[in-house]
Amino acid sequence: MKYCRLQTKSGPQYAEVSHRNGTLWIERLLPPFEEDPWTKFVAEEFTPIPLESATLLPPVVPSKIVCVGRNYREHAAELGNEVPKEPLIFLKAPSSLIAHKEAIRLPAISQRVDFEGELAVVIGKRCRNIGPEEDVRQYIRGYTIVNDVTARDLQKPDGQWWRAKGFDTFCPVGPIVTDEIDPEAGVSVQTRLNAEMKQRGNTRDFIFSIAHLLRHISGAITLNPGDLIPTGTPSGVAPMQAGDTVEVTIDGIATLSNPVTMG
Repeated sequence: MKYCRLQTKSGPQYAEVSHRNGTLWIERLLPPFEEDPWTKFVAEEFTPIPLESATLLPPVVPSKIVCVGRNYREHAAELGNEVPKEPLIFLKAPSSLIAHKEAIRLPAISQRVDFEGELAVVIGKRCRNIGPEEDVRQYIRGYTIVNDVTARDLQKPDGQWWRAKGFDTFCPVGPIVTDEIDPEAGVSVQTRLNAEMKQRGNTRDFIFSIAHLLRHISGAITLNPGDLIPTGTPSGVAPMQAGDTVEVTIDGIATLSNPVTMG
């Protein structure tokens, strides 16, 4: 299933998404997921519309965003870092979430803010201490797209990445969630800046698989439905400027597009 979250006359609602002749359409409203008690399902008559015609909201309401750094060898090398021997995990503030087409705001305090296009896992079932023989797919609701926006010039001096990764608007996500792709088989991750290709990677090139990541993270942190796990970015990260548009495309999902403005 594919789904999105959108603004309607009755407030935020979830909706099923389908393909029609190569275009994504919103077909019908869905009851909210358990992690979102604030959304009240309204069984109103709904006329299908193209996804791009809707006012979209972030499709997830996570209790936490658990990110993976340096999960592609070439990206680690381009920043002068060693390939990690264990997953490099950090947290991103849920308040940094924005939707497809919302603006990334560049903070005046930073002189370099980079895009980082990523595949992200959406947790569907509470999990803790996933065992080595367990099939992690039972805990995955689906996959979406994240742009792990980063104030690069603040990242290393700060040591901790809470600020460089956590500014408001630094986590564009969406536009949909789908369970109809198989990252283990390989899906392409591409990022364009003003229509120019900057990043081109494939999930086959992960250093740590999604199964390894979920076992590693759940060994320390209980993952709840709706939690979001961006899985790392390919090489090719670069700075954005006010007036730019950044687009992250993942095969089988869609394109996440966001304009860039000054904060």
